[in-house]
Amino acid sequence: MLIGLFSVSSRSEPLEGSHVPIHIFFDLIHTDKAKRKAASKQVSENWHDSYTPILIELLRVVHGSPKANGIWKIIEKQTPGGFEQSMDRAFYWSWQNEYDPHPDYAAFKAIHYTRIDRRFFNYFDHHTENATIRLDEIRWGGVVRDGIPPLNRPKMISAPEADYLKDSNIVFGVEINGDARAYPKRILAWHEMFKDVIGGISINGVYCTLCGTVIVYKTEHKGIHHELGTSGFLYRSNKLMYDQATESLWNTLDGEPVVGPLVGQGIKLEPLYLVTTTWGEWKKRHPETSVLSLETGFRRDYGEGVAYNDYFSTDDIMFTTPFRDKRLKNKDEVFVLRFGRPFDEGRAYSVRHLKKKKIVHDTYGGTPYVLISDQSGAIRTYESGGHTFSYKRDILLDTNGSKWKLSEAHLSNENGETLQRLPSHRAFWFGWHAANPDTELIK
Repeated sequence: MLIGLFSVSSRSEPLEGSHVPIHIFFDLIHTDKAKRKAASKQVSENWHDSYTPILIELLRVVHGSPKANGIWKIIEKQTPGGFEQSMDRAFYWSWQNEYDPHPDYAAFKAIHYTRIDRRFFNYFDHHTENATIRLDEIRWGGVVRDGIPPLNRPKMISAPEADYLKDSNIVFGVEINGDARAYPKRILAWHEMFKDVIGGISINGVYCTLCGTVIVYKTEHKGIHHELGTSGFLYRSNKLMYDQATESLWNTLDGEPVVGPLVGQGIKLEPLYLVTTTWGEWKKRHPETSVLSLETGFRRDYGEGVAYNDYFSTDDIMFTTPFRDKRLKNKDEVFVLRFGRPFDEGRAYSVRHLKKKKIVHDTYGGTPYVLISDQSGAIRTYESGGHTFSYKRDILLDTNGSKWKLSEAHLSNENGETLQRLPSHRAFWFGWHAANPDTELIK
């Protein structure tokens, strides 16, 4: 497959709009100084703003070297500058421009990232013309494909066996068809994805540590199972998944392909219910739960708070995004609704706000709902069915005085009425806002 793209990259005839051929850009990082000088001259004399992301991506492999200095000179001369040799600042400027990429930009990405992992080539080799996201917003995350190894059908143990966990430890809880399982944050942060079968349903749980989001999806869509993995790339600081069958890239937040052969086929994975809570609260609600064993098959320090400790302890982000919003701090947590109509702009609640309110009623996408927080800080969303709820001595009541029982799948009362759970999850504010810049924020 490489032959076709190398033929594209080596052509020297003028391209559409007098663009510089792709192979000239690679000469900017050539070991031969004369080649670098000639390439610099040709790029500068035929400058187009679409070259900026190409140059920034080249900088990832030569950062801090004399070759990098030469590339920065071109960028600073041909753009408004002021980037202070910050790749994030240069990217941010480029993203504010209308998207008009070099005609062989996909070929450039395919060849360039093959230097890191040959499997990256297929992400960009074919079918990028129907991509639903800008290719210049797809950034390498610093690892090879599945370099952060997913947990595949990991070993589970009973709650009494999990003596490594303290009641205060954070877990991500899932219960499907009576099968309750807990995935501790201290383990999952090292793997960022778990593939399992819960209650007879094949699921893919994906944890984007950078944007603070854990989502569980059904892996089957219209009878087809999609085996997903960690691509090694990011979109707006949110990890992109890939599927093994077609090597399409998938948006984690939406559960749908955004680059590759599967784009445009109406595929959108169904999100399932997950709750972020403490181990003590989860096992109290689910005494028969199973939980991840420390025997994952990998050597990691699974101590509480070890993984990504430096990242979680500050408000700084690793990868900038095209949007900035200071209504909340970058890593303030929000609770986002995952139901509604396709044209709804999105709704996010400040977690701090919900902890104070405990119970919130509203309507979104035509669906009346209720948000319920518990003492652990866990938040769940249910249909409200027109009822108004309140707590009295930890008993959930409606205005008629009927008692309601909370489960992971639904609310139910003593009269046999049930109200279904609705998909929702937590996220860092900057990550959710980057993907949904028009979202409504309630704080």
